[in-house]
Amino acid sequence: MDQQNHSTPQAMGVAASVAYPAAAAAPYQAAYQHLYHQQQQQQQQQLQIFWADQYREIEQTTDFKNHNLPLARIKKIMKADEDVRMIAAEAPVVFARACEMFILELTHRGWAHAEENKRRTLQKNDIAAAITRTDVFDFLVDIVPREEGRDEAVPRAIPGGWWAG
Repeated sequence: MDQQNHSTPQAMGVAASVAYPAAAAAPYQAAYQHLYHQQQQQQQQQLQIFWADQYREIEQTTDFKNHNLPLARIKKIMKADEDVRMIAAEAPVVFARACEMFILELTHRGWAHAEENKRRTLQKNDIAAAITRTDVFDFLVDIVPREEGRDEAVPRAIPGGWWAG
């Protein structure tokens, strides 16, 4: 900063000697914050619609025989706990649906991160960002570590998780 409250950016060539007012960046920062806030509101609305659709689908479900995840595998995971002796037939069905919903929400939140970064491919770092941004996914932070340097650190913007509604 010089005496007139101007900052000089680190640049190469002739532009390096030109002083820029610090206030010149303020409109851009305000516009960015407004855009970021709009994106967060849109993502929150999309999540609310997603969960409303999930609840509607659950209420209308009458066929419990077809599952997207293998019940035998779920039952095997449940029996990995030595204390679990017997498992009722409906328990793996409930777990299958819960796992499906968990995967869908995490994918939805990861996809939002991919779109923010102008990408059309969901990547590991998108899932890691979704985990970092959402408090209820804190238990996954050490399992899916965030790759430093890939994307700028993003503050937690979407509160709650699937039950926050």
